[in-house]
Amino acid sequence: MMLAASLTEMPVASSPAWVMILFALVMMATYVGVAIERFHKTVAALCGAAVLIILSIAMGLFEYPKIYDFLKEDLNIFGVIIGTGILVDVVGKSGLFHFISMWIVRLTGGQAKRLFITLCVVTFLFVSVLTIVPAMLILSSLVLVICRSLGYKPMPLLLSVAVCANSGAIATFASGLPNIMIGTAAEIPYVQFLQVSLPYAVVSLVIAIIGLRIFFRNDLPWKQSVEDKAALKYQIEGFDPWAMVEDRRVLFRSAIILLGTVCGFALAQPLHVGMDFIAMAGATAALLFSGKGVEDAIGKVNWTVILFFMGLFIIIGCVKQTGALKWVAEQVVALSDNRIELLVPLMGVFSAVASSIVDNIPVAATLIPIVQDVTGGPAGVPAEPLWWTLVICCNLGGNGTPIGSISCVIAIYALKKEAGVHVGWGTFLKLGGGIMLFQITGAILYVLWLHSSGWIPSLEALNPT
Repeated sequence: MMLAASLTEMPVASSPAWVMILFALVMMATYVGVAIERFHKTVAALCGAAVLIILSIAMGLFEYPKIYDFLKEDLNIFGVIIGTGILVDVVGKSGLFHFISMWIVRLTGGQAKRLFITLCVVTFLFVSVLTIVPAMLILSSLVLVICRSLGYKPMPLLLSVAVCANSGAIATFASGLPNIMIGTAAEIPYVQFLQVSLPYAVVSLVIAIIGLRIFFRNDLPWKQSVEDKAALKYQIEGFDPWAMVEDRRVLFRSAIILLGTVCGFALAQPLHVGMDFIAMAGATAALLFSGKGVEDAIGKVNWTVILFFMGLFIIIGCVKQTGALKWVAEQVVALSDNRIELLVPLMGVFSAVASSIVDNIPVAATLIPIVQDVTGGPAGVPAEPLWWTLVICCNLGGNGTPIGSISCVIAIYALKKEAGVHVGWGTFLKLGGGIMLFQITGAILYVLWLHSSGWIPSLEALNPT
């Protein structure tokens, strides 16, 4: 059975044009609500879902129980969110992340150049393993502490972490919510993310580091004297990696459980189990062997994101039932003349720009059924290049604006609240927008090169219909 059925099931027949336009307008109004900071995106999604349910029933588009079909096959996504949320909270309380971070700072000697590179690489690794939200919460706190201790400006390092986080988000199946959504709908194995997405994740990280280094060339003491380095090293030696560790046995158990969960993600397909099972198994093990406050850990699950997904999936399901998304797919095919060398740039640019304006989650949810319609028609358009374009560009598009990704939102909020530093749109557009331009251009060329070389693994052999 195909996963994410609410995003894959074809409508029986297209509704009249005015119905498709009406439903599309409600969906776009919801996305505007998501993009406006003063209006909570979860409330926007639930309001949009409620309006479309009422309209669908009133117009006889479908009966109410159809709503459950939009949601039932997407429960695996909710399972991954709940499981990883609990796991990261329990492991974080063990002091493991603080321990690793302090040792990393010690290894750099506090030198600006080495600290900058190390934080960028550590961000990439943390996001790859922990997903973007928990990794950013941990790293933003760490960066602020380091900057206060060493007297560095917080903006260069914190924004560097935010931008590099979006490169880490494309590394694995579970490192970003758009990856989980797209990977689930396309049934992409975990290992294929390591084969296809991870190499370009590293390339995009290098692009980000170069862009950040140039942009902040006057904001950090890149050239430090021998005396400065010695003073920094002496100061950092006073940092205690064990300061946040209450019980070393709990820390070691947490490290083993986290490592086992990551390995489980990689082995989920050969074991014929879902990613949600692995995430929930890791969460259960963490609560059983390392957790103290079970109620508190479960309470830390991001339920607002889950409700946001519920509203979003209902909106997409309702709009799809009208035939509107199928019509969009037909226009995309007509515009590109079924040529993959035009489809990939079209999909890449649109998904990146849309993700920078709204949010990559609704953009991914909207484009998933469009890609399925484009590749499922009689034209025989290959699906794999479009799926990978969507994975890479939805995530990297978040670098374009201050509201484009959750990593940028967290970093800018932390700077304003904890350091009193305001980052304007103009400043961020010069930084993130420039980096995004090079990253997206590279991503399009990368996917087209892989496709022309025949190096993109086929999904048809793994998922026969």
